[in-house]
Amino acid sequence: MTWSQMQPLLYNNTLDTLFMVWWSTFYAVLFGIPLGVLLILTDRGGVLQNVVVNKIIGAVVNIGRSFPFLILMVALIPFTRLIVGVSIGPTGAVVPLVIAAIPFFARLVEAALREVDHGLIEAAQSMGGGTWTIVFKVLLPQALPALVAAVTTTVITLIGYSAIAGAVGGGGLGNLAYTYGYLQYETNLMVITIVLLIVLVVAVQLLGDLFVRRLARRGSRGSSSVRVGLRKAPAPATAAGPSDGAAPADTPKERVGA
Repeated sequence: MTWSQMQPLLYNNTLDTLFMVWWSTFYAVLFGIPLGVLLILTDRGGVLQNVVVNKIIGAVVNIGRSFPFLILMVALIPFTRLIVGVSIGPTGAVVPLVIAAIPFFARLVEAALREVDHGLIEAAQSMGGGTWTIVFKVLLPQALPALVAAVTTTVITLIGYSAIAGAVGGGGLGNLAYTYGYLQYETNLMVITIVLLIVLVVAVQLLGDLFVRRLARRGSRGSSSVRVGLRKAPAPATAAGPSDGAAPADTPKERVGA
């Protein structure tokens, strides 16, 4: 196969991979963040402590993470066809990718939020802050670098999942590598496809690391100022001494002289 024949295949299937990864990441973040926040809020000692709800959400998340993606994709074929009207192609692959990514990302969000200093949460509560204030003013801003790192990890995982989806009719670079590289022994095309996947993963990781470092620098300055502000308290009143303008007590020598 010549380069002129490979070029349109590589271009179109790269766009299909980006389509699948973009939309699955979008919905994973959209639904994964609330799930992760609920896992934190309803945990023991949380703002909305509810052990039963926490166990139910945790069980759902664990079940979702336990399925190998290939088996999950096949099992969801009827549901995928019901939601988007097709079960193959990039559009059909988005549904199982989203369902696989949501519990994965929710656990990463939970881990990120657990790293937030609990003293900041207690300080917000002591100042009358409600649940929404704690979530949007304390938890999410303080955990933002870790959340960006979680999104980066999720995107890289979804790139790998999209390649698996391509092997069973999902389209994208995985389908290209399987159809032409494996079935038709087009080794050159297989190598180029692998290189493209590596470039995508490395680019996402470098971009994510760049954002995490910048946010971490900003967050460290903001967190230190918040902690300093919270630690400032009025000094306790002390007994009046000579420096307070009170008359000093008579010394023994003065009493004798008098």
